[in-house]
Amino acid sequence: MNNYKITNLTSSKTYFLNEEELTNFFKKNRVQNYSITNLTEQKRIKRNKILDNIAIVCFFGATVLSTILIIENYY
Repeated sequence: MNNYKITNLTSSKTYFLNEEELTNFFKKNRVQNYSITNLTEQKRIKRNKILDNIAIVCFFGATVLSTILIIENYY
């Protein structure tokens, strides 16, 4: 279930709603007056960026360690 952050563009009031609450909210209010942010998607993107950075650091570390092992064995 997705979570959303709804911000009123005129009064800057913020609401945190799930999918069901979001549909009920927009039955009463017009969509044009609000900014909608999918918090679940933002959290997923943030987690994927962190995992990408960890993978890059691990790859760099493995490259450095393999270079050190090659130098120790052949020189």
